[in-house]
Amino acid sequence: MAQVRQPRIHRRGEDEEASVSTLELFFDLVFVFALTQVTAFMAQDISARSVVQGVLIVVLLWWAWTGYAWLANVVSAEEPAITVVMLAAMAAMFLLALCIPEAYDDGAGGLDGPLVLALCYLAFRVMHLVMFVVVARDDPVLRAQLARFTPSVFGSSIVLLVAAATEGPTQTWLWVLALVVDYVGTALGGSSGWRLPAPGHFAERHGLIIIVALGESIVAIGVGVAQLPVTWPIIAASLLALFLVQALWWAYFDVSALLGEHVLTREPAATRPRLARNAYSFAHLPLMVGIVLVALGLKKVLEYVADTEHHDLSEPLKGAALGALVLGLVTYLVAHVLFKHLVTHQLSTARLVAAVVLLVAWAPLREVPALGQLGVALLVVVVALGSEAVVHRERRREIRSGRSGH
Repeated sequence: MAQVRQPRIHRRGEDEEASVSTLELFFDLVFVFALTQVTAFMAQDISARSVVQGVLIVVLLWWAWTGYAWLANVVSAEEPAITVVMLAAMAAMFLLALCIPEAYDDGAGGLDGPLVLALCYLAFRVMHLVMFVVVARDDPVLRAQLARFTPSVFGSSIVLLVAAATEGPTQTWLWVLALVVDYVGTALGGSSGWRLPAPGHFAERHGLIIIVALGESIVAIGVGVAQLPVTWPIIAASLLALFLVQALWWAYFDVSALLGEHVLTREPAATRPRLARNAYSFAHLPLMVGIVLVALGLKKVLEYVADTEHHDLSEPLKGAALGALVLGLVTYLVAHVLFKHLVTHQLSTARLVAAVVLLVAWAPLREVPALGQLGVALLVVVVALGSEAVVHRERRREIRSGRSGH
């Protein structure tokens, strides 16, 4: 009797040129919704506790997303089996996003929100792992790497399931433990067995998810005031907020994204996975956290300016709201410094100085009206980026023209 051969999944060739597919862009739309849910979760009853819990959710979402970025780099998302898995994973992530308002405290009636979230995360991770195992069936080195990776997948999910049955500080600390298992477990598993055959695709993929996060911050600006009568304070706050988001876009896409892609593409295949893991999977996480925190801060500024019944124009952002704006920008700038150091072994002094200035200005800003707080934050970032562009204009020209070496 003739044997029925299983259809083979075509893996990408080494140094293959590839672009992000429409399915991957479609996949990322679920994360737009999830990030919007996180911002709304933190803003609903803003406090240090809710901000910390929101950041933990972002960290969880990032690790879920980045695994599929690695998978779709090894094998095209347009392969039928990968397409089916990614569409199924979208469903799991969408349900997870629906549960974000109940991530820590189950609402009255219905299913147990924290438990459903943990089960959706487990399903999302298991689908990724199983598909990777199928892709790696002819690659013993990759299979060995997946074997070292597997304990972190199930370990973190089990801790998250246990967390769903608890509450209060215990639950929050269990979330922290679950994420430590994910990130540290992956780091301890090493990187030598991973494959990254299409570095340009990988860099582009991460650039697009940054665009997704920046887009969510614009949503945060507009959602709260779109239904209100337009006033001069609303116009001023909206424009300042938009200019700040544009500055965040410039900080990443003017040079940093291109530089990262150039270096990753020219990195030898043997060491490329380690660089990709450190500079993208790990170092892009604080970029995401920073963007979400800034979005929260901008949302609160617009609320203060627009809601004249409960706030006065002279009233400053307080506590966690101001902290989200300042620490979000500091986290974003420091993440850029880390990213550049990982890919070029150089420090972005201007961005580091800007982060320090924002931290020093944090206390005095508590006495400044919300609109002024936003203006000062924007000024610090723009001055840093502008001075950087002037001082390094020749280097910038080389990178943007594609002539930059390692």
